[in-house]
Amino acid sequence: MWILFATGLFLICAVLLVAEVFIPSFGMLGLIAFSCLITGIYLFFQHSITAGWVGVVIAMVMVPGVLVAAYVIMPKTKMGKTLILQTPKSEPGGGVPDIDVISGLVGKEGEVVTMLRPVGTVAFGDLRVECMAESGYVDKGEKVKVLGIDGTQITVRKVDSEARS
Repeated sequence: MWILFATGLFLICAVLLVAEVFIPSFGMLGLIAFSCLITGIYLFFQHSITAGWVGVVIAMVMVPGVLVAAYVIMPKTKMGKTLILQTPKSEPGGGVPDIDVISGLVGKEGEVVTMLRPVGTVAFGDLRVECMAESGYVDKGEKVKVLGIDGTQITVRKVDSEARS
C-alpha cells in the first residue's frame, strides 16, 4: 500500500509542476511538488535501501515522462489551443514592399499620407509605402518625389509648388 502512496506522490509532483506553468502561484505549487517528491522518496527509503533507490529511479523516469507527455499532448487539447498563441499567417511581401515594385518608383511623385518626420507613408496611386524625407519634416497632403532607393528604404524630397507649375 505504501508503494502506491509514494508513487501517487510522484504523480502529484509531476501534475503540480505542469500546473505551475499555467497558474501564477509565485512558486508555491513548485514547493508543494518538491515536497511531494521528497516525501515519496522518503517513503521508499523507509521500506529499505534498495526500495529507496528503486523509488529514486521511478521518480527520475516518471516525473520527466509525465512532464514531456503533458507538453506534447497539451497543445492538441481544446484548453491547450486556447492558451497557446498561434503563429500569424503572413502573405509574401506583406511587411516589406517587393524590390521590383519599389524600384520603379524612382523619379515618380506621390502624396504624403502620414506626416514624414522624417519617416512616414506616401501614396503613389494605389500603392502606399513607407518613405523617408531627405531632410526635415513634410506635412500630410504635400507632394514628394522619389530620389532613390537603398534596399527597401525609399528617400523622397518635397516638391516645390512653384517648380511644378
